[in-house]
Amino acid sequence: MPCASRFACRYRQNQNILSNLATMMKIAALSLLAGSAAAFAPTTNVVRSTALNAEKSTSLPFMNRPPLLDGSMAGDVGFDPLGLSNIDDVGIDLYWLREAEIKHCRVAMMAVTGMVWVELFGPAPGCEAATAKCQMDAFWQIWNAHPQYIAASFIFIMMAEAVSGIATTLGRESGDREPGDFGFGSKFSSDDMKAKEIANGRLAMWAASGLLVQGCSNHMGGVEALGAAFGN
Repeated sequence: MPCASRFACRYRQNQNILSNLATMMKIAALSLLAGSAAAFAPTTNVVRSTALNAEKSTSLPFMNRPPLLDGSMAGDVGFDPLGLSNIDDVGIDLYWLREAEIKHCRVAMMAVTGMVWVELFGPAPGCEAATAKCQMDAFWQIWNAHPQYIAASFIFIMMAEAVSGIATTLGRESGDREPGDFGFGSKFSSDDMKAKEIANGRLAMWAASGLLVQGCSNHMGGVEALGAAFGN
């Protein structure tokens, strides 16, 4: 429709511009509202189902199984409440932790056997001075009588640690060596024997800790303390 005057045409153009701006502002407002609603919307069903279906730990059913503890190692029951198996940025990984566990298992089994043996059957040859039933007291008896025995033991431990450290480092880098494998006792390398070694070793670590703590507290041997507990 032709305009009646120049001012009428300009007025109509301004009205059209204002109408278009209003429409654009409404569209922008609707877009913002839709985006805000999407931000607070629940997560997708895929993420939710993944969280609900996460595999639980065998030893701690109320916690999820640690990712690296997949049951492939002997004695692995998914017990890692502190998340130590996930450490890999400080030069320590699951390989090192497994090597350390097996080493301490073996040392603890020998320690408990030695403690109980010398308490029941007397000190080893050359260690006659260690007459105390408590092995903590027996250690200091040997220290006072034959300190060279203790020094020799420390040297042997350092040599064993050096060999173990080299084997662990090379095995970790090459991937050709299982943790704790030094080529001894090949007939005991079955999965069943490995599981028994870990189970008995973990029990021995608790036993060795108990023998040391109770020896420091009451100065009694392990068998002696056990008899006194049942006697009372």
